[in-house]
Amino acid sequence: MIKNKVKQLWAEGKPALHGWLSIGNPFTAEIMADQGYDVISVDWQHGALDYSSVLPMFQAMRASGVTLGARVPWLDPAAIMKALDAGAMQIICPMISTAEQAAEFVSYLRYPPDGQRSFGPTRAAYAQGGNIATEANDEIIGWAMVETKEAMANLDAIAATPGLDGIYVGPADLTFSLCDGRYPPGFDREEPEMIEALKTIVETCNKHGIKAALHCGTAEYAARAIGWGYSMTTVSGDTRLLAGAAAASVKAFREAVSSGGLTGSDDKGGY
Repeated sequence: MIKNKVKQLWAEGKPALHGWLSIGNPFTAEIMADQGYDVISVDWQHGALDYSSVLPMFQAMRASGVTLGARVPWLDPAAIMKALDAGAMQIICPMISTAEQAAEFVSYLRYPPDGQRSFGPTRAAYAQGGNIATEANDEIIGWAMVETKEAMANLDAIAATPGLDGIYVGPADLTFSLCDGRYPPGFDREEPEMIEALKTIVETCNKHGIKAALHCGTAEYAARAIGWGYSMTTVSGDTRLLAGAAAASVKAFREAVSSGGLTGSDDKGGY
């Protein structure tokens, strides 16, 4: 089957740039996939979409060659296996707070004897090629999302889970939970206790030989996270990028008009 490009980057000592899709539309997915990301995940948990959107979005992104992933709604074997059968090569599972949950998650990712994934790679058989039954266990990346106070208390045990590839940090929920609601949820944390927590996660992952990933709001913060030792960083997402570009365009227009940018019309009847 095709090789997971993220794993190839890591083998070369390089970090992966991760894109994020919350809009359930194949065309926007195709546009994002053409921008040079290493891997892109469809957000099936909080995104404005369901499985009927995930599949055509994967199809639309295939031509770009980007590695495909999905954040599943929950620790649910049906959703995890359907995302894999649709062609996902990385799965992000939210709200993993115990080692038992992490082990359960890993079991749904792998075919026997390493797990209990049911065989039926409906689209993956065509999109990924090769012998999926014998090769998929080595190519699929499984991320356990750490985003609760309980997860931080169990961090060492979660990271030690056999077969887990890495920990994906959800900074919004983690901040909300870890700090008892003192700070609003959001990306790119600057609170000293949160910086310490983010660095602790990297250190724990390194200790157990797995990877760490962080969801970021800006490219600048994502670069800082790479400096801390993160192996994959997400930079914003389709909804925020669209909103940001639109807002910047509107602001530029308003400022141009208010500053006397209108110099009269030289319209000759065309447009």
